Amino acid sequence: MDALPADVASRARGYAVAAAVAVLAGIGGGVYALTSNDTGGSDTARTAPQRPGGPEGQDGGGQGGPGGGESGAPRQPQTEDGYATDGISGISIPVPDGWTGSSGAIGASVSTGTYACPGDSSSQCVRGGANSAPARAWELKATTAEAAAKEDISKNAEDSYGGESYGEITSHDELASKAVTVAGEKGYMVRWKVETANGDDGYVESLAFPSPADSDVLVVVRFGIDVSDEAPELSVIDEITKGIKKAAGGSSGQEV
Repeated sequence: MDALPADVASRARGYAVAAAVAVLAGIGGGVYALTSNDTGGSDTARTAPQRPGGPEGQDGGGQGGPGGGESGAPRQPQTEDGYATDGISGISIPVPDGWTGSSGAIGASVSTGTYACPGDSSSQCVRGGANSAPARAWELKATTAEAAAKEDISKNAEDSYGGESYGEITSHDELASKAVTVAGEKGYMVRWKVETANGDDGYVESLAFPSPADSDVLVVVRFGIDVSDEAPELSVIDEITKGIKKAAGGSSGQEV
């Protein structure tokens, strides 16, 4: 089959990203749907709505649909043991011990096990996790790492700890806002502690940096950790950040 013209391929990539935009949600403390595992577990917790691209074998991030083929849309990334890979961002995120990871053509996530959400026991929440995607897939207008992190943090907090799962966010405190280096790139992070109406409070962080595979692609990683004795230590955010690296072959940081 002949390759598609460049303008058609470009539109196809746009449709794939648009589909991802429609389903992206926060990961830390957010509502989850249990699906088959991607990396390290029989039941991987995944954001609900499902993580970018949908379950494996459906349109977007699985083995079929606009997630691959000659359309020019991003392909399912090559995965590495101990990492969750975000194909379009060109990064791999380390999976901490006891966590599970999900790799995708658009987006990647790592998370702890689930528990019944305090505000809605019919839904599943997690004690901690991280989720990556290009800044444009998070619908951010910012074009620099600092501006993207500052623009995203309130959205991250609401997606992770707002709504029926935890009730409304009643207040927040900014714990940090500073430049950081991620995968050799100059990035920026903003971290909040949020208080919720129901259940545990939470820590949220928005981390932004240029893709190590393509400096024109700005990547945002959202973190969320419950403030709870059952939750991971807050230091896990820094450990994950230090372990983020350029993805192994096949992940090119495609422009979106």
